[in-house]
Amino acid sequence: MTIKQIAERAGVSVASVSNVINGNYHKVSAQTRERIEKIIEESDYTPNAMARSLATQQSRMISLVIPNIGDYFTFNSNPYYAELIAEVEKYVRARDYCLMIRCIERCRDIVPMLSSWNVDGALFAGASSEEIREVRKNLQCPAVFIDSPGEDGAACVGVDDYRGGYLSAQHLLNNGHRDIAFAAPRFGAEGVIFERFRGFSDACRDRGVELLPEDIFEVDTIESNSIIAGNDIALSAKKYTAVGVMSDLSACGIIEGLRQCGKRVPDDISVIGYDNLPVCSFCTPKLTTISQDIELKAKKAGDLLFSIMGDKEEKTVFEKIAVKLEERESVKRIVSQ
Repeated sequence: MTIKQIAERAGVSVASVSNVINGNYHKVSAQTRERIEKIIEESDYTPNAMARSLATQQSRMISLVIPNIGDYFTFNSNPYYAELIAEVEKYVRARDYCLMIRCIERCRDIVPMLSSWNVDGALFAGASSEEIREVRKNLQCPAVFIDSPGEDGAACVGVDDYRGGYLSAQHLLNNGHRDIAFAAPRFGAEGVIFERFRGFSDACRDRGVELLPEDIFEVDTIESNSIIAGNDIALSAKKYTAVGVMSDLSACGIIEGLRQCGKRVPDDISVIGYDNLPVCSFCTPKLTTISQDIELKAKKAGDLLFSIMGDKEEKTVFEKIAVKLEERESVKRIVSQ
């Protein structure tokens, strides 16, 4: 059945049917709306999404962009991204929008595609300051950046990563550890991992422990690489008693690497992770970690994006969500030397 046929059956104009379909209820009476909706229900009429988009200038699509992912890696290899995507999709669906997920190597690569799809808004995860500036310059729709540095004129939502890194080292120090390693993906002079490193190293410095370059081990979320880092930590001449890892998945890999070298966690080496993903409760021992509320992060980012879309004006916001320590079984208290 077409809109014209619905209008004929209801005894109204095509414009009235279109207003009901597109949610412009203030333009029709309650009785007319009820009559049209009954006919639509009885006929199982489904509006053409493309036609509706052209008529309303809205696609009812939100894009979530996951950067730094090439052919060698997919977002489901990283449980954090899987959790974030799940929470964003749930939020967007509740708003009666569709989520378009795109994994890319560089944020700038997605701008032409988002423009051609006419998305109503976009969420970017993990963009750098340079990428934020480039996206804001060229993208025509509202955008909110998740887990990114604060940037003038941009809307950003993240967690207090400096505080998270500080809490991580503080917990190890409070349990008597002074020979401490730090494990994280490669980082520069800004971004999520850099902030965690700043917090971790400041906490060590505040307690008279210096974190040296040789105490920093590079890992990523590919488990085999983390296992190698665990081997290196176990065999290091420094005899570490603890390691702060800035990713739960990497922490699990390091635990396996330590085990392969005959080291027991936490009896020989304590390990603390970051994110509080479900894997923390499944590994052995259960992983002590820094907990961030991914559901709240997705909600804050979604609220901010829809606020910008509704107000039709840019906003400069950098909202940091609090983190907390989640104690489990992987950190042992030792006697200070």
